[in-house]
Amino acid sequence: MPATNILRTFPPHPSVSDYISSIVVIENGDPQFDLVLPLIANGYPGIVFQTTDSGLRSNGDDKLDNLFLYGQFVKPVELYTKGRLTFIAYFFHPHVLKNVTGTDGKELTDRCIDLHFFRPAKKEDLKEQLLNATSLKMRLSILDKFVLQLAGQHRLSANKNILFATQAIRNSTGLISLKNIRAELHITERTFQRLFEFHVGLSPKMFSRICQFHSAFQQVNRSQNPRLSDIAYEMGYSDQSHFIRSFKEFTHYSPGEYWKMAREFQDRSRKPADYLLH
Repeated sequence: MPATNILRTFPPHPSVSDYISSIVVIENGDPQFDLVLPLIANGYPGIVFQTTDSGLRSNGDDKLDNLFLYGQFVKPVELYTKGRLTFIAYFFHPHVLKNVTGTDGKELTDRCIDLHFFRPAKKEDLKEQLLNATSLKMRLSILDKFVLQLAGQHRLSANKNILFATQAIRNSTGLISLKNIRAELHITERTFQRLFEFHVGLSPKMFSRICQFHSAFQQVNRSQNPRLSDIAYEMGYSDQSHFIRSFKEFTHYSPGEYWKMAREFQDRSRKPADYLLH
C-alpha cells in the first residue's frame, strides 16, 4: 500500500531568505492515519499553519490553533493528530525572532502563541486567507507576504553582534569558545547574555548546547546503524554517556529509542523525517 504521508522541505523564496531559514510541509491524505510530530530543540523558532480532521494537540491535551507562532524550544513537545493533515512550518533564522515578531525572544521560549490574536495577522485576516487558499503554492505565497509585512512593520535590522554570534556557533556545531566570540565582539559576558536572551530567547551556552545536540541528532536520525561512541566523539561530547544524557534531555528518549521510532515513521513516509522531527 503506497504511503500517504508526504514530507517535503523547501528553500525559502529569495524575498524572505534573510528572515526564513527553511520551510517544511507535511501532507497526509489518509483519514485513519495517526501521527505524532515531535518538536525538538533545533535552534530555530517558527510559524506553523495546519489543518487537520481531528485537530492538532500538544502533548495530547491542549488543542492548537490553525496558525501559531513558537519560540525556541528547549523542552521537547509532541503534537498529536489523526486523519488528513496539512502542516506548513516556516523556520526563522534565530537572530531575527525579536525583530520580526516585536516580542522579547525570552518571552516566547518553550511557548506556542495563537497568531489569530496577533495584531498583524488579525489585521490581514491571515488565518482566513490560508484556510481559503486552494493550493500549497497559494499558501506559501500568503505566508511569504506576511513575513515581509512583519519585517517592514518592525523595520527589520538584524543585530550584527547576534547575527555574527549565532552563525559562528551554528557553523561550529556549538563547539566554538563563547569567550572567543565575546572577545571578537568586544562585549562583556553580561551584555552577551542579555543580547542573546533578548533576541534569540536563550542563553549563549544553551544555544551552543542545542546546536551541538542537533548536529548529533541528525547523525543518529540519518544513520542506518548509528555508532553512538563515534557520533559522541565527532560531535565533541566528552564521552558516550554524556552524549546519551544530552539526547535524553532534549528528546526524553535515548538515541536508540528515538532511532527506532524514526525508522517506523520513515517506513510509512516517502521521505526521511529528520527535518520535521528537528
